[in-house]
Amino acid sequence: MTFQIGDKIKLPQVEMTSDKVFALADYTGKYVVLYFYPKDSTPGCTIESIGFSNHFKDFVQVNTVILGVSKDGLSSHEKFKAKYHMPFELIADTEKALCEVFGVLKEKSMFGKKYRGIERSTFVIDPDGRLIKEWRKVKVSAHAEEVLEFIKSL
Repeated sequence: MTFQIGDKIKLPQVEMTSDKVFALADYTGKYVVLYFYPKDSTPGCTIESIGFSNHFKDFVQVNTVILGVSKDGLSSHEKFKAKYHMPFELIADTEKALCEVFGVLKEKSMFGKKYRGIERSTFVIDPDGRLIKEWRKVKVSAHAEEVLEFIKSL
């Protein structure tokens, strides 16, 4: 099951950093940016996360919450978040529940070996809980700025 633009979003609860549990209803009245990335502490994922961190205050000013999502566990997420001083939470989608509903798991290949991994993707949910924008096959350079400009344009 994947969502389409305009759909009201219902999501399972999932553990995240800082001993919190992600529940979309907790963010009613705010824009929510969910950015899915393949793996903590890898070059592209680090650049993307730093981009969102660098613009965190700008996102707060436009009533927006940033949440990073990958299949990594909480321990990995906590280390990644601390190392790069991320001011937002990371969701540990170890059961792939969010990955499945957003359709971000794709067949990938590394060194000739095929596996299912996360396709770097970002989704914006409006204050009423509707999906209003998605980016697939994200290029990390200036992506956070692109997302911020989209939200500012609303």
